Amino acid sequence: MATVLMCRRFPRLSRVAALSTTAKREAERGSGKSQREKADPGAATSGAESTATIQLLSPADYRVSYNPSAYARGGAGSRQHVDRDSGQALGDTVTGAPQAIPAASSQSLPPIRSAPPKARSNTLLQQTILAMLSGEQEQDKWEVHDSKDDPRVFQKGRPEYGALSCDSSEPAEPLPAEEGDSILDSVAVSGAGPAALPGCFRRLSRLPAERRAALASEPRFDALCGCAIGAIGLLSTPDLIHILKACVRLPVPPAHPLLEACEAEFCRRAWDMQLEQLLLVADCWRCLERSVPSYLGILFSFANLHWKELTLPQFVQLMYIIGEGRRSPADLAQKVESTILKHLDSFTLEELGAVCLGLFKSLSDISDHVMRRIADRVSLQMEDMSTYALVNVLKMLRYTRMDHLPLLKELGKVIPERIPTVNIQGIMHITLTYSSLHYFDEGVLAAVATSLPSKVSYCRSKDAAKFLWSFGCLDYEPPNEEEFYSSLVKQIHRKLHEFRKFPEHLLTALLGLAFVKRFPEELIDYALREEFVQRTRGSKYELNKDLFTLGKSVEIECPTYQGSRLPPQLCQEFTEMVLSFAEQEIYVRPEIVEATSLLESMLGGPEYVKNHMILPHTRSSDLEVRLATDGRPIPFNFKAPVAARKLKDIGVSLTDDLMAQLIKGRAQCPVEVDNAARTRRQERGAEAGTPCSDRALGAPPEPQSGLCPGAPPSLLQRGEVRLALQVSNRNHYCYSSKRLLGLHCLKRRQLRLLGYVVVELPFWEWFPLLRRTRSEKLSYLHYKVFDPALLPKA
Repeated sequence: MATVLMCRRFPRLSRVAALSTTAKREAERGSGKSQREKADPGAATSGAESTATIQLLSPADYRVSYNPSAYARGGAGSRQHVDRDSGQALGDTVTGAPQAIPAASSQSLPPIRSAPPKARSNTLLQQTILAMLSGEQEQDKWEVHDSKDDPRVFQKGRPEYGALSCDSSEPAEPLPAEEGDSILDSVAVSGAGPAALPGCFRRLSRLPAERRAALASEPRFDALCGCAIGAIGLLSTPDLIHILKACVRLPVPPAHPLLEACEAEFCRRAWDMQLEQLLLVADCWRCLERSVPSYLGILFSFANLHWKELTLPQFVQLMYIIGEGRRSPADLAQKVESTILKHLDSFTLEELGAVCLGLFKSLSDISDHVMRRIADRVSLQMEDMSTYALVNVLKMLRYTRMDHLPLLKELGKVIPERIPTVNIQGIMHITLTYSSLHYFDEGVLAAVATSLPSKVSYCRSKDAAKFLWSFGCLDYEPPNEEEFYSSLVKQIHRKLHEFRKFPEHLLTALLGLAFVKRFPEELIDYALREEFVQRTRGSKYELNKDLFTLGKSVEIECPTYQGSRLPPQLCQEFTEMVLSFAEQEIYVRPEIVEATSLLESMLGGPEYVKNHMILPHTRSSDLEVRLATDGRPIPFNFKAPVAARKLKDIGVSLTDDLMAQLIKGRAQCPVEVDNAARTRRQERGAEAGTPCSDRALGAPPEPQSGLCPGAPPSLLQRGEVRLALQVSNRNHYCYSSKRLLGLHCLKRRQLRLLGYVVVELPFWEWFPLLRRTRSEKLSYLHYKVFDPALLPKA
């Protein structure tokens, strides 16, 4: 049978080499399942090796701590990720030129990396930088619409919103253009008194759009605005509101002196106005895109005093204003929650989406109980909910980091068929929800991957980065993986100028690619340059850990890479920062302390075990053990580590309360995730992850040196097997599965490249054993460390 090798070349996209024939690929795919079953510790029975009975626990209250920029960051960092997701919304524009992207068959092989000449490899990057510096950004001729949804759709659901919001739609009976000249001429000749001013502005706002646009350059219109400013204190509140509403449709820029005078006057008389009027004026300011923090502060104080008087439409409109103002009044938090519960069954689905969007944009905390009640209702009525409102609920679900299985399962049924009609920002937020909650749904992700290449030109830098991050975080490569990834990488190149302002998005994208063994070298070279590194240091986000992970991953997985690298002093600084965190937060975890203590007892002392970070840039600990080829443990840890001394001083006791926190409702029921794309990934990575090079497929990796601070010159000594024991926890895996997340796949792959044999103590086995007898735990560890199958692997 003839076999055709298809190879597509992209701009220096380093990739693990593919199998050379489809026949070989299919043969290995057929044996993949049996190999995984042999390697699956959860499927093996302990038998004579151990007397412990392993029981799988159900995830009654699974919670995920998520942050793309810092995987182990504390509470402060968890707020930054939302800001990083939403803070660019107002300033982003949809730009960029589409390029023809050849369709990639799901049956074609991934390209074998073929390095073009160095002078040519940076052509695309250099052209992008030159275009960025000269300001000649090519515009997409067919991308002419704003792909963002209207956040004010909910106002169409009830007639009450007519008195609370400003309708900027065209009037039913527009005035002829000549009447505008008549109005302006009369003002220029005789002026306009306070009584005539509201009528003048209202009539001008009914002129045709092209005539209204011409008013901005007319002195007569300036004279009318001057009259209004002079008489503003004499106008009644309804008349002043009429003028402000007219300004929404007239060419009045946000910084116009008339609006400045109106803001000051409304702030002066706000306490004498009705809540309905205050909300209407706030909506006008939003339509005019004028920032009015003082006015909003007064509105929120007024609402706080009259909270019990708020009707349902007034409450929803207030939540909309809170969200658009990006402010969350702390003294309203409890009142907001109680009002949501009060009206929960009465909200329309669009209103419920608007409330969630207001909470999300203003970074408002709500209790688990309230969020779960919202999710309960949405899961029952999802088919009747617009995708825009549904996405807003998902944003808040992501922000609260709460799982809700009924909603997620129903979403998997409803959303895939909607994906082709959803705009790119909506698709991004759906995908990011799945990755942030660590919930894997192949149907949804495959639908996203299928739809994305045709829409990729609509992606902002932020959108492209979040897509790459989400797929990498969930360690998923779709059937159209080459078309999917190549289209996003090309879009990253086109949007390179945006990363000067938002450097965090480029690091997010490159880490997502690194998780799935893809290293676009031109982009990496740009991200590791001194200029870009300095820009990240000035960012409002903590990006040091991302830089560290990217830089060290490239050193290990791409030995032929010739581009920029992180300076050694920066690497040392980042290493010390990570190790300091580990000594306080990671090494002292009870499950790790117990494993270390038992291994020391079993092997003969602390010199036979080392609890440390073999790869500091992956920010999780390892228990290193060394064995001779005959299975004898080898002493090597002759320096008493600081972390070990601290552990002895702490003296962690495994009390019932502590064990309840570790086990009760926190463990997952491992569910096998079987799909063709993942099978291919496992087959390609079966050789422990071949580095990005032009070596023949299957050649053993050379031992690396100098890659990690403190690492010995050769990590695999002759006659010595080095074990890296991983004490995993639930946040290393996708929800309710044995599917490792991207960061931990990257870590284990790199450990194997450096010559280590990775041995896992999976949490679904180890955590229940913590409550069992010492002999049962020792038996389990003996089975793991002295497994005869480990020696041949070395």
